Amino acid sequence: MSLIRFFSRLIVGLIFIFSGFVKAVDPMGSTYKFTDYFTAFGLDTLTSLAFPLAIFLSTLEFAVGMALVFDARKQLSAWGAMIFMGIFTPLTLVLAITNPVTDCGCFGDALILSNWETFGKNVIILTLTLILFFGRKQKERSYPLWEQNLLVFLSIVFPIWISVYSYNHLPIIDFRSYHIGANINDGMMIPENAPVDEYKSILKYEKDGLVKEFDETNYPWQDSTWTFVDSEQILIKEGFTPPIHDFSISNETEGDITDQVLHDENYTFILVSKEIDKLNEKSLPGIKDLWLYALEKGYSFIALTASSMEECNEFKTNHEMPIEFYNTDEIQLKTIVRANPGLVLIKNGTILNKWHYNDFPAAKELKGDLAAYSITKHQKLNIKLVFISIISTLLLFICLFLLLSRKTKARK
Repeated sequence: MSLIRFFSRLIVGLIFIFSGFVKAVDPMGSTYKFTDYFTAFGLDTLTSLAFPLAIFLSTLEFAVGMALVFDARKQLSAWGAMIFMGIFTPLTLVLAITNPVTDCGCFGDALILSNWETFGKNVIILTLTLILFFGRKQKERSYPLWEQNLLVFLSIVFPIWISVYSYNHLPIIDFRSYHIGANINDGMMIPENAPVDEYKSILKYEKDGLVKEFDETNYPWQDSTWTFVDSEQILIKEGFTPPIHDFSISNETEGDITDQVLHDENYTFILVSKEIDKLNEKSLPGIKDLWLYALEKGYSFIALTASSMEECNEFKTNHEMPIEFYNTDEIQLKTIVRANPGLVLIKNGTILNKWHYNDFPAAKELKGDLAAYSITKHQKLNIKLVFISIISTLLLFICLFLLLSRKTKARK
């Protein structure tokens, strides 16, 4: 039984760590998801809590997971996992039945699950959690309490630091379809022979004051005593959905210029602001400098927003900024870059670089070929991430080795 508890603790702990981490690296993604849930359930007044709730839950998940993996504060970690799964398992059942939001967001953008898949996953985790919860009072020798408390403390500080950094810059790991190196044209392609959505037609007919539903195989088309009332289409099987969809660039003056922008072999700077009236105004000097730089080099510089053209024209007048604004779906804008404003550099539809408004490059930094500049910057970031990953993995294995060594000695 102790072996079952051991593997249950590792499996639940690692899932909690993974779930907490992938949400911590993208706090705005979790914020948008909570906002969607609040809106779907008519709780719009709670949307202001979405961001702090995103930070709190990712931190809680990560800390509980670390405590479980390293067998720290056994009582608290077992209670934490039990409360977490006791709340979210029935909640995901409700979401699976009502389907207010198609993606639960439980693993951020790193792993997309349907609501029914999420519920099934939670049932399995809840089963393992129950094993831990009812075995939490089993007496086993453990390491000093101060070491356990230190582990829990660091497990709280780490995801908070990651969340704050990612919020003030960009997610340190980008799991979305608009990551650096992605080609938007490729992301919108639908393969040949890809499955398409399948619908069932429901036809409503009335006779003698009674309305009855039929389908295309049995509707009374030859019986004149029935009167057609209404029809509806019900989705019975979803087809293939490309990673990037509902993406377009248009305005009232030029119409749709999506293909023109995505097939431009020159560089294009795209300023992204989902709500122009909430754009961080400290970024305006940097935007003007970059616009002048693009103008001088012959590069395109456009802005994408979900705001109305009237708001855009007012913004351009007030800030003396002659940038051409285009409309794009708000969800796509929130997915492209987690900042307002954010900046994207593309060429022939490929995303070469992205910046948070806190990291907009100075025009004087952009020397030489922009593709080479972007690749160099991205390589340096990747080297840092690889180094951090290697160090973190080594520390994890060392801690696991020490933990297993202590337990082996305790049994002897």
